[in-house]
Amino acid sequence: MKLTPTTEKFIVHWGEMGSQWGVSRSVAQIHALLYLSEHSFHAEQISVILDLARSNVSTSLKELLAWRLITRVQILGDRRDHYEAIKDNWEIVLRISEGRKKREIDPTLHLLRLVANNTQYDHEVTEAQRKQIDELVGFMETMTNWYDDIRTVPKEKLFRLMRLGAKIVKFIGK
Repeated sequence: MKLTPTTEKFIVHWGEMGSQWGVSRSVAQIHALLYLSEHSFHAEQISVILDLARSNVSTSLKELLAWRLITRVQILGDRRDHYEAIKDNWEIVLRISEGRKKREIDPTLHLLRLVANNTQYDHEVTEAQRKQIDELVGFMETMTNWYDDIRTVPKEKLFRLMRLGAKIVKFIGK
């Protein structure tokens, strides 16, 4: 695959965006390349196209596989693993949000619950601090429950709901 100025700009920007979100630039650029590609690539091809070290590509592919944003595919007559990206944008967002929830939100909520339970034994914690911690736990639990509920709604219904956004805001008032 030869990168055009447009595809190169997309891949570079995707890498920058990824680094802003805490993902390494090379992981994001590999994802962008596979996302745009009409066929799969093996690691050596990715390394050449993006001018990345082969070891960096291998590490990045493992991370993308862990996030479930790419899949490993086999090509008849080729013993190397090839990779292709998930193309469904909705599925990409769901997999990223699911991964972030597992890695960031769930452990944080677990720790916050422990802290909230321990405030009753720590006599130096003020009532205002206890209240603030309890409110944060309640907020995080509400958001987590909302996320879990939304995950069960079929994609088509969620899209309809999102398109109703302005009407819903007007209905419930600002």
